[in-house]
Amino acid sequence: MRNVVVVGSQWGDEGKGKIVDWLSSEADIVVRFQGGHNAGHTLVIDKKVFKLRLLPSGIVRKGKISILGNGVVIDPWALLDEIEEIKKQGINVTPENFMISETASLILPFHQEMDEIREDAAGKEKIGTTRRGIGPCYEDKVGRRSIRVMDLRSESNLDVRLENVLLHHNAIRKGLKKKVYKKNDLKKKLMKIAPEILKFAKPVWLKLDDFKKERKKILFEGAQGILLDVDHGTYPYVTSSNTVPAMAATGSGSGPDKIGYILGITKAYTTRVGSGPFPTELKNKIGENLGKRGKEFGTVTARKRRCGWFDGVLVRQTIKISGINGIALTKLDVLDELDEIKMCIEYELNGKKINYLPAASEDQFNIKPIYKSFPGWKTKTKGIRNIADLPENAKKYIYSLEDFIGAKISSISTSPEREDTILVEDPFKI
Repeated sequence: MRNVVVVGSQWGDEGKGKIVDWLSSEADIVVRFQGGHNAGHTLVIDKKVFKLRLLPSGIVRKGKISILGNGVVIDPWALLDEIEEIKKQGINVTPENFMISETASLILPFHQEMDEIREDAAGKEKIGTTRRGIGPCYEDKVGRRSIRVMDLRSESNLDVRLENVLLHHNAIRKGLKKKVYKKNDLKKKLMKIAPEILKFAKPVWLKLDDFKKERKKILFEGAQGILLDVDHGTYPYVTSSNTVPAMAATGSGSGPDKIGYILGITKAYTTRVGSGPFPTELKNKIGENLGKRGKEFGTVTARKRRCGWFDGVLVRQTIKISGINGIALTKLDVLDELDEIKMCIEYELNGKKINYLPAASEDQFNIKPIYKSFPGWKTKTKGIRNIADLPENAKKYIYSLEDFIGAKISSISTSPEREDTILVEDPFKI
């Protein structure tokens, strides 16, 4: 029996929500370990659509415990709103099925404002953030001045912590000629919601240790994708946290020895939302068609995603960086109508061929993809649940992709529906 970590192997939006929900039917515990409410998951269960932003995907299933780990940054008001929204869909969120790490940092109103100020001032150099305050909150965490969940337990402690963080932020706001925040006003707002947040607060690391002793199956749920990792992604066009699977241990308080199978969710083509380099982007009718058929709009922001051919070089690189054991290939059916399908197998930079993504942002913008072409299958794959029933050309594409990236395709998704999945190997039973 293994615990499983699920991460995106591209720039996010690979269809993790469906796969996590599919796996959570076997898991006992589902843990979010990084990111915030900038990362959305769309789940389709019995034709009912759930759009989650901060809550782990396991929350929609009875008998599962969902956890936000210490590596997650939490907007407490957004969290309470999301809990109310999902309650209206018939999902009950209680301290018995949901818990928050008491050491998780809180996103406060000035974090979101700072995010907006920076993006608006960046002009052409915009990172493309979701303007949710994620980055500024992580900065305060690293700067040892963030307000954490546990700080809500003591009004006197909260008073001291707020004074510390506002000393930093109000100095910047004055320099930018923005209105400064009053400590007592913010403290009053936080104390008002404190009881609703604190009822979920637990020493998550200790609870996870208990669950492991009880041999519970734990599913660690990543947000975004590895190419948005603050160390290993297309820096500076990245998120503010580590999105690699190793963060599952750090962001939950669970030892790395407790991580078993690492599953990389991988789209059969490539998408990216926001700014940044995208070697295989298609700014033509094919790209538009992929976007329409794949319904490529962000769950959280509704922003249109940029679309392009599958970049085998990038996925092979993220597999090596993260130690991915198997790939869940999603949205294969989006390619059904294409006459020809391409896969990037190499880059050209300044007249030379290279087989990896260079670290310098300037080089990332200037590389040119070198493609291998495959004939399309021109027939419907949507809803197929057995690999033998796939068209021959679809199988050739899948096996070539598997061979190039160097990781086994463990499952293939042929529609947003949970049941429309071809299972090659079960991560929990290997």
